[in-house]
Amino acid sequence: MAALRAFKAAESSGAEVPDVVCYEKQDDWGGQWNYTWRTGTDRNGEPVHSSMYRNLWSNGPKEALEFAEYTFDHHFGRPISSYPPREVLWDYINGRAMESGVKESVRFAHAVRRVEFDEPAERFTVTVDDLRRKTTLTEVFDEIIVATGHFTFPNVPDFDGIETFPGEVIHAHEFRGAERFADKRLLLIGGSYSAEDIGIQSHKMGARQVTMSYRSGPQGFAWPAGVDEVPQVQRFDGSVAHFVDGQSREFDAVVLCTGYLHHYPFLPHDSRIDSPNNLYPDGLYRGVTWQRNPRLHYLGAQDQWFTFNMFDAQAWFVRDVILQRFTLPDAEARQAHIDEWKRKYAAVVDDDAAVRFQGDYIRDLIELTDYPMFDLDEVVETFLAWKADKKVDILTYRDKVYRSVMTGTMAAVHHTAWMDELDDSRERYLSTPVGVGAQPPR
Repeated sequence: MAALRAFKAAESSGAEVPDVVCYEKQDDWGGQWNYTWRTGTDRNGEPVHSSMYRNLWSNGPKEALEFAEYTFDHHFGRPISSYPPREVLWDYINGRAMESGVKESVRFAHAVRRVEFDEPAERFTVTVDDLRRKTTLTEVFDEIIVATGHFTFPNVPDFDGIETFPGEVIHAHEFRGAERFADKRLLLIGGSYSAEDIGIQSHKMGARQVTMSYRSGPQGFAWPAGVDEVPQVQRFDGSVAHFVDGQSREFDAVVLCTGYLHHYPFLPHDSRIDSPNNLYPDGLYRGVTWQRNPRLHYLGAQDQWFTFNMFDAQAWFVRDVILQRFTLPDAEARQAHIDEWKRKYAAVVDDDAAVRFQGDYIRDLIELTDYPMFDLDEVVETFLAWKADKKVDILTYRDKVYRSVMTGTMAAVHHTAWMDELDDSRERYLSTPVGVGAQPPR
């Protein structure tokens, strides 16, 4: 969607743009934000893309992900809170895409099966299945943008004895709602955002006990009663999990919050990213253009602090490469640039430095395009304040508000505290419940 918006922006300013075709496996756009109740496979037998769950609210301030050229003020016409729920964020993403008029460029329910590059002709042949008509087609393209994200193919490690566990075992990718864990003892294996958010959601929805098992180190929040962290699982014996520190506990359900894999089965192996989830995957010039074949580009392949606005910065840059507004240097110079940024990344020692690194990366891209520059340093400060809020109280940080870097608007305080809000719908969120008056920012 960011790529389509970028080309439309160029076209609207009078530029001549190539024919752009977007193949989308799902029946509608929105990527991860296109929520489905389905897990495993979709109605066409394809692997389900989205890892979105029903009760998800943004776990970072919207002011840190706001589009620079399509603001929340523009979309909603009034201030909203800093942590919207799933339906509200999808509405925002969808509104920008609809305003752009780019939906006609998307071929929905089209699954890409194979991308092959003809070196002498410098063209790609793309083989696609039309899932509705049950036909296979091939088309030829000059450039390819891979914009599938990389939080959809779960990393599922093995644990000794887990096959003896009698309860439910799922990956976070398959999690759709925490109501199912009410009054249950839940084990979350993993020590990052998925474990944190699913754990707190489950606590909110009435789980009897939530235990998070970390490998490298605890998250270290001031967890409420009924939520805690323990070291790595050593083995399972039926419903009992044994941990490396000698503890053992009994559980009713297990959620594997163990991350995702770069997975591009439609690409030949020599064109696939093979990298851990990090802020600067190897092999990508300026984090987007494939070094071995600069006609192939990736959007959103990085681990992410910034999200929507980073995708925009990348999309605008890739667009300008394709439109030949930016001349790619030769392979040696591209590799030197990659190596320079990898050295910068190697110096990142903590989360604060990681946020600043990604802010500098986005600035580097925007300076090369006509995407509206915004105060990236202030967004970094918003991220750092968010991290501090979470340390103070993991249950109330979503009740805090921030000021938009794009418009200067202070977010509104939501009419209901997050822990008390059990209706995540857009209608409820944008309503003013009876008896609830305006509350001052805090």
